[in-house]
Amino acid sequence: MSILKPLYLAAALSAALSSAVRADAVEDFYKGKTIYALVGVSPGGEYDFQLRLVAKHLGAYIPGHPNIVAQNMTGATGMVMANYLYKVAPKDGTYIGLIQNGLPTSQAVGMEGVQFDASKYNWIGSIAPTVETMAVWKSTGVTNIEQAKQAEVIAGCVGSSGITLTFPVMLNDLLGTKFKMVMGYTGSGPLNLAMERGEVSARNNSWSSWNASKPEWVTNKDINILVYSGPKPADLKGAPSLDELIKDPEDRQVVDIVTAGNGLGHPFAMPPGVPQDRVAAIRKAFAEMLKDPAFRKEAEAAKIEIEPVSAEALEKAALGAINASDKAKLRARKYFQ
Repeated sequence: MSILKPLYLAAALSAALSSAVRADAVEDFYKGKTIYALVGVSPGGEYDFQLRLVAKHLGAYIPGHPNIVAQNMTGATGMVMANYLYKVAPKDGTYIGLIQNGLPTSQAVGMEGVQFDASKYNWIGSIAPTVETMAVWKSTGVTNIEQAKQAEVIAGCVGSSGITLTFPVMLNDLLGTKFKMVMGYTGSGPLNLAMERGEVSARNNSWSSWNASKPEWVTNKDINILVYSGPKPADLKGAPSLDELIKDPEDRQVVDIVTAGNGLGHPFAMPPGVPQDRVAAIRKAFAEMLKDPAFRKEAEAAKIEIEPVSAEALEKAALGAINASDKAKLRARKYFQ
């Protein structure tokens, strides 16, 4: 014991010194630096808001307290930014991206234009899982899925490949609804405006986005939520879950691929190849930021729930889509233009 104890203490001291050296190295690197935080959609929606909220608070918890600048890099429903983050952005820890949560599914089904491997991103974390909904404007008179099977409803979507398209198209295929898709809206804001103007009468959107961007529509019952996918929100009444409606096991596999983004929420990631001590520091900073009273106050004001999703959980959700059966991925592929 007299021999082992000094050896144990020496090993512990060495480990502590090594950890301190790594922490000092991260602090030295980030001191005076700028981190560029990217999002692949236009301003005005929930993705953009969450990016800017995180950019405002995250630097306080990163060693060296770097400045963080939020930037929009639009194109192909977030794919342009995701490709840039993966292939072009410096691999030194000065770039972080808020990835569209449907992009791992795009990779899984073999979408043209994917130049990333979602399994190789350095996932950081997400504020909360996502609950997807299908909503219809009150003037249609459609208040439930059964009515949506009888009447054609014009639905708008952002781009030509994301969840705002694939969700209603999947409902048409698996449940027999009659959504007629109008593509090409550049973001959530223009799409909401199109609903107000009567250009379209329905759209997919997350429940948190409705509550953050159009809470009066929810309160005034301007929209009817026909179905939701993901964990049931306590404040969403009446609408059935997609899991309740889809009974066939093979159909459920297809649903799991298309809605894999539920588990990702609004996920932050860094490029592959970033030194792991810097990745670990950003992950730790993100987790600490979510506990910050000022951050939580702003999130609460925007009606954003905080149910942290870890980096490990993000990777698992992404792999769930990527590693699905070829048969299920082939079936899901047809929902993508």
